[in-house]
Parts: sequence; structure tokens; C-alpha cells
Amino acid sequence: MNSWKKSKKILYGVSGGIAAYKSPDILHGWIKAGCDVETILTNAAKSFVSPLALSTLTKKRIWCEEDFLSSEYGWKIPHISLTDWADVFVIAPCTANILNMCVQGDSSTLMGATMLASKKPLVLFPAMNVNMLFNPATQKNINLARSLGHTVVNPDKGMLACGYEGDGRLPSNSVIYEYVWKALCDKKDLIGKKVLITAGPTHEYLDPVRYISNPSSGKMGFALARAAWYRGADVTLITGPVSIAYPVGVNVVPVVSADDMYQACIDYMPNSDIIIKSAAVGDFKPSTFAENKIKRASKDDFSINLMQNRDIAAELGKIKRDDQILVGFAAETENIISNAKSKIVSKNLDYIAVNNVLEKDAGFISDTNEVTFISRNGIMSSIVGSKDDVADSIFDNIASER
Repeated sequence: MNSWKKSKKILYGVSGGIAAYKSPDILHGWIKAGCDVETILTNAAKSFVSPLALSTLTKKRIWCEEDFLSSEYGWKIPHISLTDWADVFVIAPCTANILNMCVQGDSSTLMGATMLASKKPLVLFPAMNVNMLFNPATQKNINLARSLGHTVVNPDKGMLACGYEGDGRLPSNSVIYEYVWKALCDKKDLIGKKVLITAGPTHEYLDPVRYISNPSSGKMGFALARAAWYRGADVTLITGPVSIAYPVGVNVVPVVSADDMYQACIDYMPNSDIIIKSAAVGDFKPSTFAENKIKRASKDDFSINLMQNRDIAAELGKIKRDDQILVGFAAETENIISNAKSKIVSKNLDYIAVNNVLEKDAGFISDTNEVTFISRNGIMSSIVGSKDDVADSIFDNIASER
């Protein structure tokens, strides 16, 4: 997790859809991440979740509609003080009624007045019956909310509480968190940019059941994709086979072999402004592929003839435009810096991130990394931390030279 996510101030609005019962779990995730949370609960939402349950998690009072104009708390002007305090305002679930209040500027309730008073990013997660969702009035309100600059996240599809099946489910907690982190990210230097990132290993098959590969988890490339998306980029992620969840909000292109990854890079490169080659592409592949499983031989010795795969970064370096930025990654075990500098020249890279994979907590599977980031101009910086923090620092370094 990025270190900047800690201590963020989230104003959380819960409206009266049945998905409100998920709010304690959603809130708990923010608390666990180190965020400070204030909560507004509509009267309808109290039918699905109790203020006591939420206040137990936040260790704070829960703001309810009766506090809006009450003699006990109204003097605190909560619809103003809460929005002044918060970094972001999130409503999940957001009912059709609350969505309509948002676009109409209806300030007759605490939730409505708070939305109207807020100048902070507003992130709405509509959740409702599929027929209500696709009613022209709701669709008009969604489009209008977006035109006002608010983030409206499309609901998931599945079985709904009403018995219908279709769009209208509240997205998973992980999706909710990612859109909120994006809203909280104060670096928006990649808005309008297209970023292409490769990640993970490649599998080079010997026969239908065996392949040559490496331990790459894809975590570094996925962290780069998240960082670019947080900063406003349109992100395409080309990834080899991995066992981790794909990042939210990015266009994912799954591939298997080095040849697959090469072709995908050629297809997506022309429209990309920044290309980051963080995948651990196999340098070699079997020279032949056996159509059937290779059987165990009677003799002990068994050999495989290998041939080199194309060097994708070098191939992209030959055709990249002057206005494109090409970043390479190098996993080394010796002569770390000299090998990296030579690759900048031989592959026509603008930058390279190099690490010693033999170092503890800096290898393929680790959640942390330690890289030296080197520019074509010879500027070097050491970056240490979680892979999310390393990804963020890489984009900081690129931005500082542009």
C-alpha cells in the first residue's frame, strides 16, 4: 500500500439501500489502512445498519438526519464542518433518491446539504434494482452527476436482493477502495496521457503441460499500473500469467508467451505516451514444441534445445518516437549499475529501473523493492519501499525531468 494513503480523511455517507449492511466492512478497511473517517447515516439506512455498529468502528459519533437542525448538534453546522474537514466524500451505497438529490442540489436533509456544500471530490456508488438503474431518469442523473465533475462508479452485475439478476450490485470493497484512493491522489500529472505497462512472467511451453518461466509475480507492474491510473492516465496493462487480482480501472491484455507479449506491445505502442517494460520476459524458449506430452526416457540424461526470444524492449527502442518515453526494468545479480547503463544505450531507453534480485525483500515475489532508477542523462536515484511506493517514485522521477 502507498504510504500517502495513511491519515487521509474520509467522509462516508451511507444511504438506505439494502447494500448498506456492507458499510461496517467497508468502513473497517479504511480504518485498517490508517484513515480517519466521519460517517453520515440517512434515516432509511438505519433500517439496515445501526449507528452503534459504525460508531464502534470509528470511535466517533455517527451523524444522522436528526443532527442536522438539532439544538444539541446543529450548532456545529455539520454539513459545513464535515466537508471542510474531509479530503473526499464517498457515498456507498448511493440510492436513486440520493443521486437525484445530488444533481438537483436538494439541501433538505443532512446528506443533501453536505453534498451541496462540499468542494471535495465526491465519489458515488449507485446500487439499486436493475430496472431503477436503467430508468431514463436515473441514467440522466448519472450522466449529469458526471458532467458536474463527480465520480460515479458503475454497479456490478449479479443476483440482486430483490430477486432480479442484472446490473445494480454494490461493487466489491476492493473496487470501492481503489476509486477512493484515486480520488485522494493529489498528483494528476498524467491526465490525458496513455501509459502502456508490461508485467509478470512469460511461459514458454515445451509441450502441452510443461513450460520454462521465472518467479515473477507481476506485483511491480501492477503497482505501476495503479500509480498511473491514480494520476489520471489511461492505462493498458499487458500481463503474463499471474495469480494476483488485476488492477481496477485499467485495460488488461493477458498474454502467455514472449511472442504474445511482443505482438501486444507492437499493437498498443503507437498510441502510448509512456511505455514501461517491467515484465520478466523469458530470454529463451524451446526451439521446438512437442504436440504431445514428452514421456520420461529410459536414460537419465535429457536435453532441451533453446533459442533466444526477441528482446522486446530493444525492439520497441528501435521504433519509438522522440515524443514517447520508454522505461526498462533490469533484474540483475552482478555488475548492477554498469549492466543497467549499457542497456540504456543498447535498447534506446529513456530510463531504466534496476535491482539486485539476490537482495532480501527486493526480488520477484516480495511486496517491497529496492531499485536504482537511472535516466539517459545519467541521473540516478535510489528508491526503497513497498512496490506501490516505488511505482509512485518512478513516476515522480519521470515527471521531474520533463
